[in-house]
Amino acid sequence: MKKSLIVLLYSCFALPLPVIAQDNTEQLTQEARTIAKQFLGQLKPELKKSMKADGPAKTIAFCQTKAPQIAAKLAQKTGWDINRVSLKPRSKTAQPDQWEATVLKRFNAQLANGSSPKTMEFSAIVSVNNQTQYRYMKAIPTGQVCLTCHGSELAPSVQEALAKHYPNDTATGYSKGQIRGAFSFSKTL
Repeated sequence: MKKSLIVLLYSCFALPLPVIAQDNTEQLTQEARTIAKQFLGQLKPELKKSMKADGPAKTIAFCQTKAPQIAAKLAQKTGWDINRVSLKPRSKTAQPDQWEATVLKRFNAQLANGSSPKTMEFSAIVSVNNQTQYRYMKAIPTGQVCLTCHGSELAPSVQEALAKHYPNDTATGYSKGQIRGAFSFSKTL
């Protein structure tokens, strides 16, 4: 009888734990996807508006301030750490850590094997400074409009604006369809 009770208790409490962890991971992934859509949904129209009204050179200054503001507001609203990173960063804040660099290289390998960058994402539960974190990255593909400020052939006014606002910029030389970077989100569990 005791053995049956122990087995029953074990099956009630021990077995659901992986399911709970899996459900939590799926929920976190959905949250991260939603945040990525919100970020892009807020930034993209603002960039288009600025490009149309002020041109690409002035949009560089706009992007330097507006993108971090959007990220900060979303971080405050959601409780997530929100960033964009790249193997060719435009600024210090876009410099990937080791985990992010590994994921970006993985995305590039997937692209080389024919995967679409529009659907590339990766997530994991990791330990960072003795804290358990859920980390999520979603690739940012280079679109045609992106080439204005991230391509190989930049207008002189764009080159001047980049030198002024991003003196250590390495985020140029891209072609359409390449992975320019990724959204990188984390949440302490």
